[in-house]
Amino acid sequence: MSTHARPLADWLAAQSDDALAVLFTRRGISAQVSWHDFFDAAESLLEPAAIERFLPRLTRAEAQALLESSSSRADADSRPAEDDLLARTALLRSDGTPYPEVADALATRQLEPAAAEHPVAPSTDIDAAHAAERAFTVVLALADVLLTAAETPLALLSTGALSATERRRLAERSILDDTADLDALISFALDAGLLHASDRTLTLTARGDTWLRLPGIERWTALAESFRTHLAPALRTSSGGWIAPSLWADAHPWDPNWPAVSAELEHRAALLGLTTASGEPAWARPLRLTGIADVDALRTLLPVEVDRIFLQNDLTAIAPGPLVPAMDLRLRRLAHRESATQASSYRFTAESLTLAFAEGETEESVLAFLGQISLTGVPQPLRYLVAQSAQRHGLIRVATDPDTGRTTVASSDPHLIDTMGVDQSLRPLGLVREGDHLTTKVGRDTVFWALTDARYPASAVDAEGNDTRALRTRITETPPIDSPDADERFAELIARLRAAQGADADAAWLDRELENAVRRRAALIVEVGMPDGSTRELTLEVTGLGGGRLRGRDRAADVERTLPVRSIRSTRPAED
Repeated sequence: MSTHARPLADWLAAQSDDALAVLFTRRGISAQVSWHDFFDAAESLLEPAAIERFLPRLTRAEAQALLESSSSRADADSRPAEDDLLARTALLRSDGTPYPEVADALATRQLEPAAAEHPVAPSTDIDAAHAAERAFTVVLALADVLLTAAETPLALLSTGALSATERRRLAERSILDDTADLDALISFALDAGLLHASDRTLTLTARGDTWLRLPGIERWTALAESFRTHLAPALRTSSGGWIAPSLWADAHPWDPNWPAVSAELEHRAALLGLTTASGEPAWARPLRLTGIADVDALRTLLPVEVDRIFLQNDLTAIAPGPLVPAMDLRLRRLAHRESATQASSYRFTAESLTLAFAEGETEESVLAFLGQISLTGVPQPLRYLVAQSAQRHGLIRVATDPDTGRTTVASSDPHLIDTMGVDQSLRPLGLVREGDHLTTKVGRDTVFWALTDARYPASAVDAEGNDTRALRTRITETPPIDSPDADERFAELIARLRAAQGADADAAWLDRELENAVRRRAALIVEVGMPDGSTRELTLEVTGLGGGRLRGRDRAADVERTLPVRSIRSTRPAED
C-alpha cells in the first residue's frame, strides 16, 4: 500500500463532484470500478500500472511540464497551466512535485525535440480542384454505404471490422476504387451518427436517413464538422478548429500508437478535402481557424446538381450531372444504377420495378414521377414495362393468419404455388402446402422480401387484404453521438465514495494500514500512547487484527504483544 495514498485520498475527498468526474474521465476510470472509499481510489490512481497507462495520453505540453516538475520545485504562483491540469489528474502533489510513484515512472522517459510548426500554405488551384473532387467522391461513396446498410445491415467481425463479404459487396457498389477507404467511410458514418453498430451489425440511423436527403454540400458539411468534433483534444484549439497538421504527429509523444492514429487522421482529412499535398484549400482554412467552413469556396468547384434526366428507348436513364439527392434516392428505387460519375446512368428492369412496387410505388406514381423529371418524356417501351410490372405485382399475396399467427402465401395462379413449394432458394423459409396455399412460421415481411428477391411478383397484405408496406430493415433511432455526461456517468461512484467517507479519516486510514500489514505479515514501527500521556515506539511483526486489538511480535523484546488499536497514534514501515 502506497504511503502517499493518504494525502491523495484527503485531496480527492476535498474535491467537488464535478472535479472528480473530470479526473476520472481523464484518467480513463470505469464508472463500474469497485472502489469502496477514497483510499481505494487513491491507491488505484497511484498504482504503477495505472500511471503507465495514463502517461501516453499526455500532450506534449503536459509531458514537458511533468518532466520539469520532477526536476525542480515550481512556485505555485508561477506554475504553468499544464501543472494545474496535472495536479487535477492526481499526478502532482500540492507543492507542484510529482508523487514518488509518478517520478519513478518518469525516470525512464524523455522527450525528443518538438516538431517545427510550418505555416499552413494555401493549396494550389490544381490541388484544390482535386481536393473538391475527392470530397465529392467520398460523399457519394458514403451514400452508397448507407443505402446498402438500409437494404441489409452490414455484418461485422468480432473485432468490429467489416467482414470480407461485406467489403466485396460494398466495393461492387461503391464508386471508390480503393476498397481500403471503406474503413474511413465507416468511421465517418459512425462519428456522424449515420450508422449505428450493435450486435455485430451496422444499421442505418434516423440521422443517416435524413443525411441521405440533404444536398451534396450539406452532406459534406455534416461530415467535416463531425470530423472536427471527434479530433483528439490535443489537436483541437479553443476557437473550435485544429492545430496545424504539421504538429499532429507530435501531439502525444509518449503514445507508441499515436503515429499510426495521426497518420490515419491525416488520411481522413485528405479524403474530406481538408488538406492537400501543397497545403490547405480555401474552404478548409476557416474551419481550421474558427470551426466554420467556407462552403461557398467549395461549392464553386463542385459539379452543379441537376433535377432533370434523359429517358431513352432502351429502358435507361441518363443524368447529365449529379442528381439532387432526394431525386437520386427515388430513381434508385425504380431502376438499377449502372454507373456513378458526374453523369450517372440507370436501367429500368422488371425486377427493379417490382421492388419499387413492393416499397409502395404504383403505376400512376411511377409514371407521374418520371414524367416530371424527364427532359424527353416517358418512352413507350418504358411505359409498357411499368404497366406490365404493375399488372404482375400482387399476383402472390403474403399475409399473416390472425388465428394461427403463421404466414400464408396465396396466389390465383396455382402454378406459382407449385413452383414456390419446390424452389430450393426458398427452402430456408420452410414453406408447407396447406390446401391451395403455402404456410410458414417465418414472419410476413421476411417471407415477402425473400419472394421478391427471388423475383416472384409478391405483395404484402394486411388482415383485410389491402396492400401494405413490408419493412426490409428498420431504421435505428439515432443514439447519442457523444459520451454521456461525465457527471451522470460517475454520479453513483462518487456518491458511494462520499458515503464511505467517515468523520474520523485518521482512524479509517489507521485501520486500513493495519489490515494491509496483517495481510502482508509486515513489520511496523507503531507509536503507542501510554496511560501517563507519553508515547512509545514498538517494532512489531504483526500477526493479527481483531476485536479492536493488534497482535504481533516485539522485535526488541522478542515477546508477543497485544495492543489496543485506540492507543496507536501512528504507524510506519519498519526497515528490514
